[in-house]
Amino acid sequence: MRKGLFIGINDYTHVSRLSGCSNDAMAMASVLKTDANGDPNFKNIVLTSAEDYLSREKLEDQIRELFSGDCNVALLYFAGHGSFDTDTDEGMLIPQDYKSAKDGIRLSDILNWASKATKIKNKVIILDCCQSGSAGELRALRSEGSVVGEGMTILTACKKEEPAMEGAQHGVFTGLLLQALHGGAANILGKITPGSLYSFVDNALDAWEQRPVFKTNVSQFISLREVSPLIPKEILRKLPEWFAEAESVYPLAPSFEPTEPEFNPEHGDVFAQLQKCNRHSLIEPVDAEHMYYAAIHSTGCRLTALGAYYRELAIKGHF
Repeated sequence: MRKGLFIGINDYTHVSRLSGCSNDAMAMASVLKTDANGDPNFKNIVLTSAEDYLSREKLEDQIRELFSGDCNVALLYFAGHGSFDTDTDEGMLIPQDYKSAKDGIRLSDILNWASKATKIKNKVIILDCCQSGSAGELRALRSEGSVVGEGMTILTACKKEEPAMEGAQHGVFTGLLLQALHGGAANILGKITPGSLYSFVDNALDAWEQRPVFKTNVSQFISLREVSPLIPKEILRKLPEWFAEAESVYPLAPSFEPTEPEFNPEHGDVFAQLQKCNRHSLIEPVDAEHMYYAAIHSTGCRLTALGAYYRELAIKGHF
């Protein structure tokens, strides 16, 4: 079972108003509710200031509830104001009733609640708020143990000293997360992991913009969402058939190319599948610039390093 708590706060009683946080929370919950094919993914609760008054007490109760019970993945997403209190050396999330630092929800408390949730295998915390990069720092946990608890992944919009910027419809960080979750961060198999999310966002932001922060303590990445594979699994499973060894060359000939008199339809079917692998950098032509010329000149094709990796996954029955 997977469950998610999505919080978006635009309206504050004592601090400045924000514009896109409620939309951010709803959009993130919507995309993670199902995989691209419609299969159920996360069972979500969405809390926004447009629908409810999100006091510190209410939010702390909901976050504690998220990190309770038994499930495979618990995901917390927050969009709103964040702050770092230099007096206490504490990062915090800002609820609607915030007046002073004592009213903030300490990130160290959230991480401790998540760390104690031993029946939840994976805990994912995504924060789109200013100064959120302090989450997981040693001082924040005030302990001698691991800064980030076992099974925990933290992804934040910016470093401890930075603001998290808003865009036209979404926060800059969340806007990129949504692009990534809709397929931009998917691997060949269509899986989107926390690591690929971070990589997508990191590459999209330049050195002069807010810098996302990624911290994790997991033995294996989970998939947060799945989209259509770039290459069908039935084609990937053929890689060991076509290439007996990772260094093997698959021989090509004019009979593989539909424009040639020697064309063989069976060869053409194989060639179409090989070309799909070539388009996604799993296969490369030998002594030719394009697969077409490799067929015309009867050379062949071989696996790239990425192709050899997926060949090995196919042998091990990963798909």
